[in-house]
Order: sequence, then C-alpha cells, then structure tokens
Amino acid sequence: MKILLPTSTAGSLPKPSWLAQPETLWSPWKLQDQELIDGKQDALRLSLQEQIETGIDIVGDGEQSRQHFVTTFIEHLEGVDFAKRETVRIRDRYDASVPTVVGAVSRPKPVFVEDAKFLRTQTKQPIKWALPGPMTMIDTLYDAHYKSREKLAWEFAKILNQEAKELEAAGVDIIQFDEPAFNVFFDEVNDWGIATLEKAVEGLKCETAVHICYGYGIKANTEWKKTLGSEWRQYEEIFPKLQKSAIDIISLECHNSRVPMELLELVRGKKIMVGAIDVATNTIETPEEVANTLRKALKFVDADKLCPCTNCGMAPLSRQVARGKLKALTAGAEIVRRELSI
Repeated sequence: MKILLPTSTAGSLPKPSWLAQPETLWSPWKLQDQELIDGKQDALRLSLQEQIETGIDIVGDGEQSRQHFVTTFIEHLEGVDFAKRETVRIRDRYDASVPTVVGAVSRPKPVFVEDAKFLRTQTKQPIKWALPGPMTMIDTLYDAHYKSREKLAWEFAKILNQEAKELEAAGVDIIQFDEPAFNVFFDEVNDWGIATLEKAVEGLKCETAVHICYGYGIKANTEWKKTLGSEWRQYEEIFPKLQKSAIDIISLECHNSRVPMELLELVRGKKIMVGAIDVATNTIETPEEVANTLRKALKFVDADKLCPCTNCGMAPLSRQVARGKLKALTAGAEIVRRELSI
C-alpha cells in the first residue's frame, strides 16, 4: 500500500560515541581495521533501527560509514592527492584545507555499493542513498589538473553515474545527490550544473533526487544565513530549469527558514521532500509545528508528491535530539495525513 506523505531524512544521522566523536563533522574513527568495518555495520544497524522505531518510511544508512558526505566519496577516487592540500573558499562562505586534483579522476572500484547491499539485507522498507553532487564535489577540492570547474564536474558526473547504477542494482530505491552548492553558484548551475547532474542520473530506472539546502547547522552556515536578508530566494534562480530536468525529487530546506513557500510553485509536478525539521537548533519541534510547515507546502505541492523530511543532515546533533526530531517529523506527518483523509 502506498503511503501518503512518506517521511525521510536528508541523509546523515549522529554516529554512536564508540565509533566517532559525537556532534562533530570529520570526526576521526575510534576503531581500526576489521573492528572499524564491523563497527560501521553495527552503527548502520543501529541507525536503521532508530529510523524504523521513530516511524521513518523511506530509510537510509544514516551515513554511518562516512566521515563526511563529500570527502569520503572522493577518498576512493584516483587522481586526488589528500596529502597535497590547499586552502580554498567553500561555497563562498568559509576557508578549508582541501585535497588537490593532480591527475585524471577515476573510480577504480565501487565506493558505497557493499554498504548499500548490507542495508538492503536489513530492511524491506524503501531505501534512499545519498551521494555528493558534481558541483558540490568540485567546490570541495583544489583543481591543479583540469583547471576548469565545468570539465571536472563532467568527469565527476560520469563517475557518479557508474556508482549510481551499481547502487540501483544493489536494491536502492531512491538515489539522492547532495548539491548545497546549487544555492550559491546560480549562473554555473543553469549553464552546466543541472546538465552534469542529469549526466549523473543517466540511464537510471530508480527514482532520483537532488538535495539543495543551506547547509549543516554549523557556525559558518548559520552566520551566512544572517546575511541573506528577510527572504531567501536562492531557489528562485534555479527552480525553473530544475522543473524541466530529469530529476524526480527535489529536497529542500523549509522549516524555520526564510524561504518563501510560494517558490515551490515553480517546481510543481516534481516530488518535493519538504524540510520540516530545523537541523541548526537543538530545540525539538512539536508535531504541530511540523504539521504547520507541511500545510503551508501543500498550497503549492500536490499531496501525493509531498514527502516530509529534515532540512539537512543531522550528524552534528546529539542522538537524543535527533531521535526527538525524527519522532516529531513522523507525528507531524500523521496529523496532516489524517486531515487529508477527512
């Protein structure tokens, strides 16, 4: 039976303290070798159990096997030197020391496919798997080889397409590409960013999604948001072209944001994962607050195309807070389901 308003997460969930430092991005692993492999699988099981117990309908791996949503994928590619680092500006927001592209990039072997196969054995629920998008990948590197953001993005799109096809074969139902960079580089997004994303999904039969948020709830992002004024209209720059794209689902940040909800009208016809949980605060939403965000979105999104979700990943939050937020998400969605069925 098809579920109305199926709930999901943007991707990451907190890691257990025995695997990595809680509430920290890029936290080093506390285990090594086979213990690390086993520990990641244990954490994945635990993350899945949390999702199921809190009522999440479309589940994921909680990104338990990744230190970071972008760099963990890049670590497995050839042509990138992690020892040779340069400082670059990430999404025009903050400086970071990043690895360098020193030669032609390639994917010698699958990155997440074994993890996805393992997750598939653990549940019969629909699975969503997140990958970094081409534009966000190039924005997390120093390119000393191609010396062209567009050329490097196309190369990454081909690599992502290889990975996505194998994830689909492993039983993944929805493949999501994380593209927070889409909220920053509007000209590039429209010139070639969406085209490279479509290359990444080429030939896939499973559903595809793009997650476009305003970033994790870290200081650099929250400070940037303060500069955006009373209305955040970044989505307006890219929605018209996204609406015509091959991407099936668009995942957005909505709750406690200044995004005018009417902008969703620009992508009517697409499935929309409406972010109804603020990941930049430890305050746990009430079910009614979640329901209110969903009611506002339903003015511009057909009910059969709305999927309640989190604004972004929850890796920087405590497990207790994340669990409370997931419970609020599912309870809020249930309120609106009942209203729609009357």
